[in-house]
Amino acid sequence: MRRRSITFVALCGLAVTWGLMLALDWSVTLGTIALAPWVTLIGFDLGILGGVAAGLMATGAWLLASEIAGRDWDGAPLVVRALTMMALGGGTALAGLRVRAQARELRATSALQASLIDATVDGICLTDRDGEVLIANKPLRRISVELGLPLTGTVPERLLSIADRVTEPDRYRERMLELARAPGEATIDEFELTDTGRVFRGYTSPVENGRIWTLREITADRELDRMRDAFVATVSHELRTPLTSISGFLEMLEDEQDRLGEPGRSYLDVIRRGTERLHALVEDLLLIAQIEARRVELALTTVDLEQLAVRAVEAARPAANEKGIALELAADSPPPVLADAQRVTQVIDNLLSNAVKFTPQGGSVRVSVGADDTGSRLVVADTGIGIPAGEQKQVFSRFFRSSTATQRAIPGTGLGLAICHALVEQHGGTIAFSSSEGLGTEVAVTLPAA
Repeated sequence: MRRRSITFVALCGLAVTWGLMLALDWSVTLGTIALAPWVTLIGFDLGILGGVAAGLMATGAWLLASEIAGRDWDGAPLVVRALTMMALGGGTALAGLRVRAQARELRATSALQASLIDATVDGICLTDRDGEVLIANKPLRRISVELGLPLTGTVPERLLSIADRVTEPDRYRERMLELARAPGEATIDEFELTDTGRVFRGYTSPVENGRIWTLREITADRELDRMRDAFVATVSHELRTPLTSISGFLEMLEDEQDRLGEPGRSYLDVIRRGTERLHALVEDLLLIAQIEARRVELALTTVDLEQLAVRAVEAARPAANEKGIALELAADSPPPVLADAQRVTQVIDNLLSNAVKFTPQGGSVRVSVGADDTGSRLVVADTGIGIPAGEQKQVFSRFFRSSTATQRAIPGTGLGLAICHALVEQHGGTIAFSSSEGLGTEVAVTLPAA
């Protein structure tokens, strides 16, 4: 229908132009050039045959106008005009064919891209610099309807409309306003709806002249996390009771160990080590559960980080000596920090335990304590087995064990660094990890000054 209408308009224009040539005797003054625009339109619209036919028709119309006006003409100019008009119609027809082929290819590519993003689970949209939606896939449109988001406005404005329905409305509003103010930064955020309990994670990333927005529902993941945390807490509490009984009877047996003989004392030592290891595991599991539930309260006081490091190093020295590992401490008068001494000691003990555990015999572990721009800095560096670069992003995840540790069958639960990370962040500090496989690992902790 579109092509027919263009051809109809071109034919009408050609007829009107020919009529003017007759009425005003312009056939000689203008020549066939007056009809050329209509020939190009017809050729572009109908193709090569239509363009050539339009050229012949225009030449014939000019010739007829010249005859009516009594103008003389000879064969050579007529042939030149006819060939020119046919070439013009055919050339524009070729251009039209190429443009239409490119348009079909573009439509096919656009349809393929639309099918691709519509087939994803995540809701995805592209906006301009101001946040106005340019493209949105079907999952995002469906989620928008389910959440009751407005159909107009920028993305931050639409998301702000449900601020009163999320669990942390003030934080949610602030994040949406930050996204509107600073569109040039990549972000990751989560929010939960109070009425339905649905949890969503949003990703944004700047692109040229706009921004990509991705929305993913993670309600099932969060529910699994809650179930796992509840399971860990329940199991930990259930293990604590028998462990208490085992520890009590173990103390009674230790009082009688002189009467057990050498094999009995050896068995008793194995029981003691196993009980201590199991007790430490249960305590770590309980602490992780408390951290996840945000029930860990810090008793903040002014703490000398150097003194805590000295005590932790002395506590770890017997294990280091047993493996032939050189353990040294370098302190440079760090300023006092505002911290919970017990929890900070737990962090240092975990870092030292890991360093000694993963350092082969004859290696070294160095603890450095000094001042930092915002407080004090503690660094634990070892010459151990290290962690592959591809696994280092997971080191602060619960239950993560590196491939270098599992291949060497080094015992552990993968909770130590996760606990350190959570406790340091709760203090308002930072913890950084760097490692080279086969060369060693360095963990740096900074705590704010008192």
